[in-house]
Amino acid sequence: MSKKMRMAIEEQSMPLGKSSLAKLVEAAGDADVVMIGEATHGTKEFYEIRAELTKRLITEKGFTIVAVEGDWPSAEAVNRYVKGFGDGGSARDVLMKSFTRWPQWMWANEVVADFTEWLKSHNAQSSRMTGFYGIDMYSLYESIDELLRFLSDNPQYGADLELAKKAFSCFEPYNRLPDHYALSSAHFTEECITEVSTLLSSIQGNQERYDRHYEENLNIVMNALVAKNAEAYYRELLQEEAISWNTRDLHMAEAVKELKDYHEGAKIIIWEHNTHIGDASETSMKDAGMTNVGQLMREQYGKQNSYAIGFGTYEGTVVAADSWGVDCERMIIPPAKFNTWEGQLHAAGGGDKVLLFTDENRQSYNEWIGHRAIGVVYNPEFEAYGNFVPSRVGSRYDSFIFIDQSTALNPL
Repeated sequence: MSKKMRMAIEEQSMPLGKSSLAKLVEAAGDADVVMIGEATHGTKEFYEIRAELTKRLITEKGFTIVAVEGDWPSAEAVNRYVKGFGDGGSARDVLMKSFTRWPQWMWANEVVADFTEWLKSHNAQSSRMTGFYGIDMYSLYESIDELLRFLSDNPQYGADLELAKKAFSCFEPYNRLPDHYALSSAHFTEECITEVSTLLSSIQGNQERYDRHYEENLNIVMNALVAKNAEAYYRELLQEEAISWNTRDLHMAEAVKELKDYHEGAKIIIWEHNTHIGDASETSMKDAGMTNVGQLMREQYGKQNSYAIGFGTYEGTVVAADSWGVDCERMIIPPAKFNTWEGQLHAAGGGDKVLLFTDENRQSYNEWIGHRAIGVVYNPEFEAYGNFVPSRVGSRYDSFIFIDQSTALNPL
């Protein structure tokens, strides 16, 4: 680890505050796609700063889409609420009712509830409303249910209803558990692949016949897209990790394109983990044959039209679980090792800070270095063996926000 990197941090970093965030908004605001990350799925400061940046990008830079690492049907309930399409209640009610599948705390938490209320208030006073959408793909059965419900309630779309029923009947034997489908898919025919692909093609090919009222045409297309891509994802879980990872991130990039095409000319903000929004080609993920949303956005929209903001923390507390599907808990994040990115940021002093990467200074931050990543499952005692991703940070992101001492998120 060179002294040059630490000196660059000391000389070029700005204390986190109104002034540095304003400079970050100015740097990001001209892009069409702004990706705001997080180093964990359970750190309060990451969520709060991301929400604050998003508010400013909406009010000052004209962004009108917020796309999150969440399921489409769950986020659609939030979208309806913030646009006044819903049945009333509060943001807390909507989040707790909609985000019921583990890990619920990712979106059903105090910070997102406050942001949701802000967005509803903003939309009520704005001539151009901002939407809240989920671009992830875990909702295989929920999306099929949404398609069946809508098509059954609208018999004028009878052809697509019959296709949806055939697709549903294909998945029904697996007890609505996607992992059961993944295990069974190794032994069954390609019937499900054909059914969901045919359904999506029919809906996409006849999108104009669906009403734009309450964005029902977008909703039905996106649920069909989820059904098709989720089927492939769960089928690929039994193969090497890179295959299913790429299917998921390619889906999220495809969902972003659908949103941008639907809202012509709209500028979009993406909320996802650093591992999704920080360019994978500037990390060890590249060696494993993995891509991600950040890399795909740069390739599809150009580096000049996309902007990635990374986050990190030296130590603190976090909400996570020690294994998949169990209750979350408040955990201790131990101090990062000196020879990591977070260790270097801490050693440079100054507490919380912001770094802006430009063509002039990126190389100062492009040594390969471990960069902390904590997911919904976390075991602090073993993090040195799997929670640091070798990265060229200056090129992985366009800016970086560092929280020296972080605190756990408050789930609803």
